[in-house]
Amino acid sequence: QVQLVESEGGLVQAGGSLRLSCVASGRTFSDNAMGWFRQTPGKEREFVVAISRTGTITLYGESVKGRFTVSRDNAKNTMYLQMNALRPEDTAVYYCAARSAYLGVSTMNTEYLYWGQGTQVTVSS
Repeated sequence: QVQLVESEGGLVQAGGSLRLSCVASGRTFSDNAMGWFRQTPGKEREFVVAISRTGTITLYGESVKGRFTVSRDNAKNTMYLQMNALRPEDTAVYYCAARSAYLGVSTMNTEYLYWGQGTQVTVSS
């Protein structure tokens, strides 16, 4: 089992920045590829970013490329999402997720087994 806890999101003005973190516990953090997804009411959960177990492979959703950066610190059991140049359309609940052990990165939310509780990010115009 893996437990995931996201940091508090927040309210930020358009053009601003915010960093989210996700702390994992329960097993060896470096065993799991990780990802961030986001969701707004009435919509499907959207892929944001994914990162491999060692951090050498990263994938980005088209809407966040060039603005968001994912990283991880396996010694601290933590994954980070640095969000820059935020836009009102980035407003969503952001979820941290982990795949089963030893699997590669994925953009599909159905391929993630463990999820955090979600944290609200609101970008005002």
